[in-house]
Amino acid sequence: MLPTSYESFWLQHRQQRMTDYASGTTDWVVGLAPEVAVNLPATEVSRLLIQRLGEEVFSSCLDPENRIPSPVASETNGNWLKTCHTVGVNVRIIGSFWEVVKYATTLPDHIRGIHLLPIWEPGVVGSLYGMASWQLNPEFYSQEAAALYPQLARIEDQLAAVINLLHAMGKVVGMDVIPHTDRYSELVLANPSHFEWIRRWDLSIISHRDYLHEEAQGAIIEWLRERGPALSAYGMVGEFWRLSEENRLKLLFGHPDDYGGRQGRRVDLVDWLYHRGLEPAPATMGPPYRGLEVDPNPEAMTIDDAGRVWRDYRITESTEMSRAFGPLTRYKLYGRKDDNENWEIDFEQPRTFVWDYLTQHYAKQQARYNFDFMRGDMSHVQMRPDGVPKEVDDYYDPLRAVKRKIAESTPHFAYFAESFLTEPGYMAFGDEVEHLERSEAEVTLGNLQSSVPGYIEFWVMIDHYLDVANRSTVTPAWTVITGDKDDPRFDHFHHHGELARLFTGLFLGKLPMYFSLGFEQRDRHLERAANEVYSKLYVFQETRGDKAVSGPFQWGSNLALFASLTELNRFAAGIMAHLGETQVLGAPIAIGAGVKAPMRRNAPVPKGESSDSKVLAWLRSASDGEGAYLFVVNFSPKALPKVTVAPGKTFTSADLLFSTKSVQQETLLLNKGTIQLTNLAGGRCYLLK
Repeated sequence: MLPTSYESFWLQHRQQRMTDYASGTTDWVVGLAPEVAVNLPATEVSRLLIQRLGEEVFSSCLDPENRIPSPVASETNGNWLKTCHTVGVNVRIIGSFWEVVKYATTLPDHIRGIHLLPIWEPGVVGSLYGMASWQLNPEFYSQEAAALYPQLARIEDQLAAVINLLHAMGKVVGMDVIPHTDRYSELVLANPSHFEWIRRWDLSIISHRDYLHEEAQGAIIEWLRERGPALSAYGMVGEFWRLSEENRLKLLFGHPDDYGGRQGRRVDLVDWLYHRGLEPAPATMGPPYRGLEVDPNPEAMTIDDAGRVWRDYRITESTEMSRAFGPLTRYKLYGRKDDNENWEIDFEQPRTFVWDYLTQHYAKQQARYNFDFMRGDMSHVQMRPDGVPKEVDDYYDPLRAVKRKIAESTPHFAYFAESFLTEPGYMAFGDEVEHLERSEAEVTLGNLQSSVPGYIEFWVMIDHYLDVANRSTVTPAWTVITGDKDDPRFDHFHHHGELARLFTGLFLGKLPMYFSLGFEQRDRHLERAANEVYSKLYVFQETRGDKAVSGPFQWGSNLALFASLTELNRFAAGIMAHLGETQVLGAPIAIGAGVKAPMRRNAPVPKGESSDSKVLAWLRSASDGEGAYLFVVNFSPKALPKVTVAPGKTFTSADLLFSTKSVQQETLLLNKGTIQLTNLAGGRCYLLK
């Protein structure tokens, strides 16, 4: 019988498991649920880490000017990411940077990567992906850490110490790199020439000429003279655009530590520009990307608390995936043809000062905090109508440029791309895999999390992703769930198969696994649940509408899943070192009965399980060269009357090393290298040697 709560599950063996971790007997605190971990007192977690790491190492981690070397610091490129299992962490749902350390004690060594969702000040609707400045998000400040360690009184010092501790714990840490900002971010207002502008009056775009930013610059100077500089000691208004960005920001908004004052002046400047019809152009997604118009539909209009009327935009000749993101604006990386009359980009005219700004600022963030990899937001965007060029230069892709800039001083720095591997021309002009290869990404997220285990689309994706991993320089991830897929719209992706997904992600060996914080104890939502249980809705801070949340994130209570994952991780911790190369067996992965699925990876989920093939099987050689390991996973929620696997090896029933449940309900028939699993229950996973 399982205990009735995580606390009781944990308290049964608490002292022994803390002792095992402190002494190094285990590489994580076995049985410690994320919900319990992030609520542990900082004093208790500090004592635990002092015992495990040693007082000298722990103390050096807390020096914000010190840098603990990354576990992959000796690597000469980013290829290590292709075998790194990673968890994505939205810091907002756990409280502060300091809670990331607490959470990391729940992760075994084989979950080595920690990807921090955007960590900068958010803009409109509190979106983490609409960064408003280069300052860290003040929400992520820990009063607890500051009280315990006075040297960590600043949030910047807290993040530096947290990444030091994570490195000392054997983890690698990634940041989000975002090729856009909040439309009225400090970055935009202090650097109008770095972005594209439009002048709107009600439902009409009055102007979108190439150099419209000059009018925005003039309006900002007018406002500055009218309102006065926030900190007049940092320069003269007449020389404003020649000042450093740091001094421009101080004149416009004030001291970086004055969060409320900066916010108030920024809102006032936005109001000033609004009444002059000046807006940064919205970021777009999906071809054709260009050609904007105001969306006249009533639901595309928003009236804010000050009575300002905002309008959404849309692509004039849109396709299925065309989107205009009103709260965001992209950097203006290239010149425009014909004064932007037809919204055409001149890719032969890179605006090099904008590229330098973007790459240098992210390189500064990496150097300040010692990040190991980047997750590139909207990596799928390839805007050239002719598709991916055969040869690329330094100004092909902004995310590639950021990675290359950082790799100049940090060779091991790696690139995890957000791309969905759809068919050519759907999410980008040209082929996404080619684009990612040119962009020098090591790993891409893919879209496996947007499919139901056992359905045709699921098998098509696996087949495609394994093919990409075998033939290209970029490796798709085995993505279980992401922070932006833990959303009521996507509940049906997770009605079954949680353990089968994790088991396969851990052991397949061809694709690195990715999942997001909260999955470990996520409930199955067979009906729409309260907004507070979905981590996606904490990417924003909506107070109205169907995305609004009214309190803190509510953890799931799926203790059965957590207990099963605990046992799986305990087994994995002991077997990982013995596993060698992977050979995916052909027959079980094939689509049954010759059924062909659409190439579109995000096509609607089939109504029923129309695939005859519901089992994935693969062999991994033993690292010592003796024998092989056979893995078998039934992704269907239903029992299968008989499954036959012919791996070309000889196994006996005594070779069964791991099963997600007792095999008493199934019959394993082994004869001359052929295994028959009769009455194979739904969701079962096996490992034999």
